[in-house]
Amino acid sequence: MSMTERDPELSAEKGRAAALARSEFSINTPTGDGDEARDAVAASGVSDRRRFVMRGLNSSPAYMFAVLAALFIVFSVLSPSTFPTQANVKNLVVDTSIFLVMSVGMTYVMVAAGFDLSIGSVLVFAGICAVKTMTWIGGQGYWTALAGLVVAIVAGVAWGVFNGLCVTRLRVPALITTLGTLGAALGIANLMTNGNDIAVAQHSLINIQIDEVAGLPWIVWLALVVVLVGGAVLRYTRFGRHTYVIGSNDEAARRAGINVNAHLVKLYAISGGLAGLAGMMSLVRFSTTTIGGHSQDALTVITGVILGGTSLYGGYGVILGTVIGIFIPTVLQNGLVVEGVQPFWQNVAIGFILIAAVYLDQLKRRARDRA
Repeated sequence: MSMTERDPELSAEKGRAAALARSEFSINTPTGDGDEARDAVAASGVSDRRRFVMRGLNSSPAYMFAVLAALFIVFSVLSPSTFPTQANVKNLVVDTSIFLVMSVGMTYVMVAAGFDLSIGSVLVFAGICAVKTMTWIGGQGYWTALAGLVVAIVAGVAWGVFNGLCVTRLRVPALITTLGTLGAALGIANLMTNGNDIAVAQHSLINIQIDEVAGLPWIVWLALVVVLVGGAVLRYTRFGRHTYVIGSNDEAARRAGINVNAHLVKLYAISGGLAGLAGMMSLVRFSTTTIGGHSQDALTVITGVILGGTSLYGGYGVILGTVIGIFIPTVLQNGLVVEGVQPFWQNVAIGFILIAAVYLDQLKRRARDRA
């Protein structure tokens, strides 16, 4: 369901055209006859390659990369013996990998003008389901861990499908639906454990936590795979193009023959499934279910996705920007911890950053509307 009112008179052709503007890196050239288009480009005096570079440098991901670099430099100057060390940077990357997996799913949903506040609770619920499954199966081998992984992803997908059906069939706004499932998933998770965390004594998970490839744990490489696959699907496939069309104008998407409701359910299922995967990654990372440690996950992920250039109103977004954007709140959190700042100030900072990011998104939207 779209978060904004759509113009029902917009033609299906415009809906298809919206899919071509897949990100802020897209290059629009004149659309007349071939010779006329080439003459217009030549008359501009700027080559296609240079226009692409200039467009990229003026995009949200480029600006946010500059902000990220500035944050890293500032904290490195403030704590030169602690923050820029190899151990701390490695810890930062590992912590960010869990948020990064969830942010890919959030990007898909938000590109289609949706919203998902439930990912933190779904992460907790999926992790508990995985632990219960591994305990029930028994054994310390990798097959037991694989069974837990499958159950975690299926649990996340189930919540995602439920969100999607509520949004598309019951016509409950995405904000209200996912706010409800945020509480429901966390409540059921607490009922399953009587509110107590469950420690993970699975040897195979401990081995995955310890083993490294090129100096980084497996969960980092798993997050990288999710990013690459998610980015490729969103940018180069019909599924990704349909996602942009729906976010740009859902009525035009329907007129173009896209099953909007089914597509939205799939998007929420992807978001839930990736939250479930993040739940298993959290078990590997912390060796416990950390029930009370994910209340701010949705805030962090949404902030990072918007900072990366994904529009809150749908139709715009790119996974590369999400990767850059999600590092900003995590670097800020890490830097404040290193500086000994009270944890409460971290939430204050991220909250205000989110407000600023949404305001900037509104300014960009107005500029696009004027253009």
